[in-house]
Amino acid sequence: MATPDTAPPKTDSKECPVCKGTGEVSRTVRVGRKRRAVGEQAGLCLNCLGSGQSPD
Repeated sequence: MATPDTAPPKTDSKECPVCKGTGEVSRTVRVGRKRRAVGEQAGLCLNCLGSGQSPD
């Protein structure tokens, strides 16, 4: 009986250079008159639209 190949197939997927394959990007949130940074807000990567793969 032949054994199936257990190695994962090689894919040519390229990670998105903006989000590094995560699908999310963070922006600094600034408040007040002096625009001080208070934290970060995560959002959808607009380059790959959250897929994590390069659109090229």
